[in-house]
Amino acid sequence: MSSRKRSKFTSAEVEKHFVDMAQWLAMESKAEIVRMEERRKLQNSKDAERSGESILNLVITDHQPGIGGHELITFKRRNESLPMPWHRLRAGSPVVVSLLDSKNANSETGVVSRKRKDSIEIALNRRPEGDCFRIDLTADEITRQRQLAAINTAVNSRGRLGHMRSVLMGKRPPGFSDRVPDITFQTQLNESQQAAVRFALSAEDLAIIHGPPGTGKTTTVVELIVQAVERGEKVLACAPSNTAIDNLLERLIMARQRVVRIGHPARVAERVRDHSLDGLVEQHDNMPVIREMLREAEAIFRKADKWTRAKQPRGYRQEQRREAKRLISDARMLERQAAESIMSRANVVCATTTFNEDKLADRWFDLCVIDEACQSTEPGSWVPILRCEKLILAGDHQQLPPTVLSSDAARQGFAKSLMERQMELYGSDASKMLTVQYRMHQKIMNFSSRVFYDGELTAHDSVKSHLLTDLKGISTDAPPADESQFSIENYLNEPVTFIDTAGAGWDEELEPEGLSKRNPQEAKLVLKKAQLLIASGLPPEDIAIIAPYAAQVRLLRALAENSDLEIDTVDGFQGREKEAVLISLVRSNQDNEIGFLSDRRRMNVALTRSRRKLVVIGDSATLGGHDFYKSFFEYVESIGAYHTVWEEP
Repeated sequence: MSSRKRSKFTSAEVEKHFVDMAQWLAMESKAEIVRMEERRKLQNSKDAERSGESILNLVITDHQPGIGGHELITFKRRNESLPMPWHRLRAGSPVVVSLLDSKNANSETGVVSRKRKDSIEIALNRRPEGDCFRIDLTADEITRQRQLAAINTAVNSRGRLGHMRSVLMGKRPPGFSDRVPDITFQTQLNESQQAAVRFALSAEDLAIIHGPPGTGKTTTVVELIVQAVERGEKVLACAPSNTAIDNLLERLIMARQRVVRIGHPARVAERVRDHSLDGLVEQHDNMPVIREMLREAEAIFRKADKWTRAKQPRGYRQEQRREAKRLISDARMLERQAAESIMSRANVVCATTTFNEDKLADRWFDLCVIDEACQSTEPGSWVPILRCEKLILAGDHQQLPPTVLSSDAARQGFAKSLMERQMELYGSDASKMLTVQYRMHQKIMNFSSRVFYDGELTAHDSVKSHLLTDLKGISTDAPPADESQFSIENYLNEPVTFIDTAGAGWDEELEPEGLSKRNPQEAKLVLKKAQLLIASGLPPEDIAIIAPYAAQVRLLRALAENSDLEIDTVDGFQGREKEAVLISLVRSNQDNEIGFLSDRRRMNVALTRSRRKLVVIGDSATLGGHDFYKSFFEYVESIGAYHTVWEEP
């Protein structure tokens, strides 16, 4: 992991790589359009909603003005007795709102601003007309165009950007200063975190902070940004998702930094919306004057359009409209001046990696930090690179790679992030790994540490031995009637439990009218084990159930009696944690086919979400032929965590 894995690119290879990236973007766009067209053809709610990218049979229940001139429209099920279906629409997702029985006629594009269990709020330019609607995830072509423009700029650049391109393409090694000034850390960091901050501050062009699960990567990144600001630097802080950048923004606010978040107002989490550029402009001293000018302009427009019996002087109405337009133009100028003053005062600008460059005008940053860098395709990372003197990539290339729809593009290299490629080029020469984790019991941690991190992770004293029974309210005195006293105590005090279903005949099946896999018997068992935790006093909101297949997620959600249990795919839990996590592996067949369970990085995410209790249920006969799962089964046996379905704990 620490050695350099390939030599530098030739000039021809560099040019080809940028050409390839442009082609991959086109392939991804085509794949997304095809998928949307197929989904739009499905009018039956069961078929259309199966993908999680559409919601049908919706009515408008509320609307209110939002910042940035948008309307916030709340949609609920037309039949309120029916729950909202499981879906992948999250805050910031681009969507199309259209009438249920239309073929995308009179549709409105918008952005998800909030989701609840029984509703979804969309930011639209205007309220749509009609009685019953559908909402569909849509392609974000604007983002793709920004990425394409960035790589076209990068491939032909000279000067500092040309130097950065040479480093990132392996033609020139990254440089580091021998002298790093004394640092007074603002937060309490462990030795590996302090070393990572010092290393990043010494970088002349590129450095990588490798943060395995639970190692305090965000804490380290925030400290790095604070130290850079202390040195007088301007910082551009980015992440590929709105959730990730808003989490970083919140931490920077707590660190008392002068920070501004740019981006569509609906894509900014409500808790930090006051720190968005639009939110700060709303609070600016100019705003009372701006609002009054806009009200006056509206009044003049109404007056000019109003019919009167008295004959108006020649050109009167045209002059009135010109006056109203002048007022609006002056108001917008004051608004731009307010935004410019806010941006100029900020030490840190936060944005997703594919931000609108117009918001930054000609600003240049001393430092760009891309958090969760491994979740961005490489073209997305080039957008902020165009604006910075030096670059820090933070993330973990041993967890989920970027999501790519085009299998051809993914196979050719589009699913490899810029950070993963830099780790292949430079390894430990350009990176520092955080080695102390603050999430998991050491028995939950150890397997991933050995397989993915060369055994270098250690569990902090505060978590290395913590158990569910250490939590207030957890009791072993009243197990369900079908559980023994010994069983419940063992179950709660064992940090890792693997239940082998081999030989039980719990075969997987295709979801009816679908292509995704599910395992009904395994679903029933995982819910039984979750219910046992709840009966022992663990709040359901502290429990997660993870399944690698969407069909199993849908089945689990349908069977679950407690709506507070969070059930989702692996991707939905990236970067998160729960006190207890239960994983249903699903695959069980005579041919030992395991499909995309062979993606070790996806399983690394699943296995490292829990703090005190990890339960894995699967068929060792099907999975044991794969080296990764064979090693996992050997590990659970070595710590006494192996059980069969016949003698389940």
